[in-house]
Amino acid sequence: MPPKAHTGSYDGTGGPGKWGDLDAANKACSVGLQQSPIDIEATVKSQLPALKVNWGKSADTIVNNGHTIQLNFAEGSTLMLGDVKYKLLQVHFHRPSEHMIGGKNFPMEAHFIHRNDAGGLAVVGVLMAEGRPTPAFGKIVKTMPAAEGPAVKADAGIDPHAMLPTKLSYFRYPGSLTTPPCSEVVEWLLLTTPIHVSAADVAAFAKLYPMNARPVQKDNRRYVLKSI
Repeated sequence: MPPKAHTGSYDGTGGPGKWGDLDAANKACSVGLQQSPIDIEATVKSQLPALKVNWGKSADTIVNNGHTIQLNFAEGSTLMLGDVKYKLLQVHFHRPSEHMIGGKNFPMEAHFIHRNDAGGLAVVGVLMAEGRPTPAFGKIVKTMPAAEGPAVKADAGIDPHAMLPTKLSYFRYPGSLTTPPCSEVVEWLLLTTPIHVSAADVAAFAKLYPMNARPVQKDNRRYVLKSI
């Protein structure tokens, strides 16, 4: 999940294996022990708090930042995780999915980035399978800037709620940003139910970004909790 500036790339000399060497600030990318994404296999069923999503019904701006397509949100959209309130900042997309389930990738993954007042991040990850279209994602694909550049006003019809499955059960584990500087400040909340998007919309995104996913990292004995 990109912070503001992302110095690495996904191939060649600046690829994921070299991110930790590109800049001293990126050291966690190579030496961190709680890196993301991971391949989710064994999980521990747990009484996790329900995800209380209270987002607005539209995005503010859309941007092609050279690494992904990102939608930014105005103040007022929140996520309650237990008694901690997080503000929704942005959503962006990876192809293929960064997280794997039992060794399997999905065609894409959306990351909804939230931050609390202490600076901690909670990322709601949504796996995206091919099937019937999700109109909200179709609107993003139709309006995404074809080249890297400044943010522009987003289509008012893009409702972020429409990119969530009806069931918000989730996997939870402590992890990191999946792009430099790979900071280990993320509560990962990966929804167990994927959404479906059309193959044509995935192909349109892939024309801009055929591969922008970090490989899975070692779990280093982290437990992955699964909501009951």
